[in-house]
Amino acid sequence: MSPTPTGRLFGDDLVLTRTFRAPIDDVWASLTDSERTARWFGPWQGDAAPGNTIKVQMAQEEDQPWMDMTIEACEPPRRLALSAVDEYGSWHLDLTLVESAGVTELRFTQHLTGTEVVGEVGPGWEYYLDALVASRDGQPAPNFDDYYPAMKEHFEAQRPTNVE
Repeated sequence: MSPTPTGRLFGDDLVLTRTFRAPIDDVWASLTDSERTARWFGPWQGDAAPGNTIKVQMAQEEDQPWMDMTIEACEPPRRLALSAVDEYGSWHLDLTLVESAGVTELRFTQHLTGTEVVGEVGPGWEYYLDALVASRDGQPAPNFDDYYPAMKEHFEAQRPTNVE
């Protein structure tokens, strides 16, 4: 069964959510503890504090490259904001957590600098967030081929059209 895309475009913000039956502190650890991020995204190293740059390994990518990410904000256990620049452009990410009655919602936002790339970026984040869910549930990681190009149309259809 193919995964269903959930991401929505709000202006230049790509927003995806995931819900966990877990306390907020446990979900926060999945987003910030290097041993736990290694299970779904990749490990990181460095002095993790607002304003500092850490090195993050893109363990799910070909050649498992390392990239610099700047911690823009860190407000445990509710908000983590990161930014990076690479050959694909600028990345401005905002992860917020809210807990209610033992259920924690992750709201993942990428502040895009334009929506031209949403057809490529959206499926990638769907994949990574589903990998996060799988890692927390002790399940195998999803297969990226189930996400791209299958989800590309879902995201591109949300791009505003130019009306003249």
